Amino acid sequence: MEDPALVSAVLTRAPGAFEELVRRHEKLVWHLVFRVVGHPEDTRELCQEVYLRVFQRLHQFRFESSLSTWIGRVAYGVACRHLRRKQLPLVHAGDEDEDPVARVADDFDLQASHVQADEIGHLSRAIEGLSPLQRTVITLYHLDELPIAEIAAITDLAEGTVKSHLFRARLKLRQQLQDPREVSHAR
Repeated sequence: MEDPALVSAVLTRAPGAFEELVRRHEKLVWHLVFRVVGHPEDTRELCQEVYLRVFQRLHQFRFESSLSTWIGRVAYGVACRHLRRKQLPLVHAGDEDEDPVARVADDFDLQASHVQADEIGHLSRAIEGLSPLQRTVITLYHLDELPIAEIAAITDLAEGTVKSHLFRARLKLRQQLQDPREVSHAR
């Protein structure tokens, strides 16, 4: 079933339609929320809130973007509001003032760079050490392989801002992966 037909079916409350919508987008919603909040318990609760908001506001969806982008944007908004309610920063202090010294290529492949189990664990710890926004942007781009434009639409950031966060996240990861002591001290 194509997105317009699925949206129509959900809006008319066709049996199983909303469950199908959830099934199609549950991985995206889980990943977005978890990458922002970083806690499985909070993520489970917030995913339910995302689906409730999607159900309540689906009539407002106008197909100006893909359905997955719209749902991703709802998920990202719910996760960001959760951080604000808990008074947690979305961006670490100092992130915006950082002056990058080394150029990191756009084609830096995180997965191919670390195939050994120890290295993958090290990489995971390094990614967890990023700010929620940088963690979200870098994993959406490199692991979920979403294009910059879609990440910008989900996060409601300009494409240039997404690229800037990608650059800074890659730089931090490169520094941490070159000096393993930095990851353990960052906790």
